[in-house]
Amino acid sequence: MSPATCAQSGILDSIPLHGRYLTCQLRVGSDPRTVLRRLASQADGATTVVGLGSYLVSELGAQVPGLRSFRGIDGARIKLPATPADLWLWLRGDDRGKLLIRSRHLETLIEPAFDVQQITDAFNHDGGRDLTGYVDGSENPEGDEAVLTALMPAATGPGLTGSSLVAVQHWQHHMSRFEAMSDHQQNHTIGRDRHSNEELDEAPESAHVKRTAQESFDPQAFVLRRSMPWVEGNTGGLVFTAFGHSFDAFEALLRRMSGAEDGLTDALFSFTEPISGAYFWCPPVHEGLIDLRAVGL
Repeated sequence: MSPATCAQSGILDSIPLHGRYLTCQLRVGSDPRTVLRRLASQADGATTVVGLGSYLVSELGAQVPGLRSFRGIDGARIKLPATPADLWLWLRGDDRGKLLIRSRHLETLIEPAFDVQQITDAFNHDGGRDLTGYVDGSENPEGDEAVLTALMPAATGPGLTGSSLVAVQHWQHHMSRFEAMSDHQQNHTIGRDRHSNEELDEAPESAHVKRTAQESFDPQAFVLRRSMPWVEGNTGGLVFTAFGHSFDAFEALLRRMSGAEDGLTDALFSFTEPISGAYFWCPPVHEGLIDLRAVGL
C-alpha cells in the first residue's frame, strides 16, 4: 500500500477548526502495552492523531528508524527547551465541547499507565493565520510533495510505511513587544506583507522567511507544518508541529534560526520564544485504526 493510504489522515488533512493537545508521561513501573492496545483500537488517526516518544518505544523493546529525543541544538544562541514526553495526542474537530468530551474519555482510557502533564486548547485563526495576523505555513508542500516530505516510504519496513516523525514546540508570543512595532517593522520581522502575504525582497537577512527558506538548504529542508494558535487567558502563541520522514530538515531549520549555523538569529525571537520541545513517532493506520505492529503490539 502507498504511504498516503497508510498514514494517520490528520497529518495530511488541513488544519481543523479546533484542536486539543495532550502531552503524557509513562508512570514509573507501569506496563503501557494494554493501554496502548486500547488506545490504538479507539484512535482513528483522523480525529485523534497519536504520537509515541522514543523512551516509550524503547520501553516496548522496539526501535523506530530516525526516532530520538529532542535535545536542543548545539551552538544555539537562544534557549531551545527540551521537554521529552512519552505520548502525544492531537485531538481534531469542529466543536470545542466535543473535543473536551473526547479528551476526558481518552484521559480515563490511558490513566492506568500515563499521567497527562499538559493540555493545550488550540484553534484555527482567521483562515490559517498566526495570532500576529500572518499566514502560517505558506511554503508547505502539497499533494505528492507533502506525502514525500511527511511520511516514511514503503521501503522503510513492515508497520512503518506511512508513519511520520513530528517535532512539537509550544511557542509563547510576547504580544506587547509585537504590538509595539510599526507595521513596517512587523513585516520586516516576518519577511512578508501581512495583508498580501507576498515575500519582501527588501526585508533584512534576519527576517523569518529568509532564515527559513526551505529550498535554500542543501539538502532542501522541507517539513509539513500543521501548527495551530493557542490562547490561555491573555497569553497565547503557536503550537508548532512539523511532520517529516526524518528530523533532519527540522533541525536544519532550527539550527539556522537559532544562530548556530552562522551567528545570525531569526528576527522572530524578538517577540516569541519556544517554551517546550519534543519529538514523537506517529504510527501508520491499518483498517482504520492505529497500527502498532512496528513496536510489537
